Amino acid sequence: MELLRTVLNLLWLVLAGVWMALGYLVAGIICCILIVTIPWGIASFRIALFALWPFGSRIERRYDAGVGSTLGNIVWFVVAGWWLAIGHVLTAIPLAVSIVGIPFAWANLKMIPVSLTPLGRRIVDTDDPRGFGVDGHHAAPPVGARR
Repeated sequence: MELLRTVLNLLWLVLAGVWMALGYLVAGIICCILIVTIPWGIASFRIALFALWPFGSRIERRYDAGVGSTLGNIVWFVVAGWWLAIGHVLTAIPLAVSIVGIPFAWANLKMIPVSLTPLGRRIVDTDDPRGFGVDGHHAAPPVGARR
């Protein structure tokens, strides 16, 4: 299984990963230069690493994220999120047209939600059992529970 992930990640890196990671890096650098937006820059750098090597990891929503994440995501959406989402769409189109690249196009499109709202999410290893429910499906923690 690890060999398959590595092969998929290497193909992804060449076909889409480098370009999307560069977009996130540019957004992160701009956010860090502006100082006030450093939290968005850190989130952007984190997603850039995910965009380089996504197979074997997944993004999940943090249920302890509050109003600050929501407000931050609104700012991010206006400033950089929709540009990055357009980048994912534009990268997915040639992959989908090539037919062989359809799985990579689909993976690219699945990254759009995190490109639009990066705050209040975390990247976890797919082998991490703490992120899954009892039956293998992602489950929200009970109300009032802490992780």
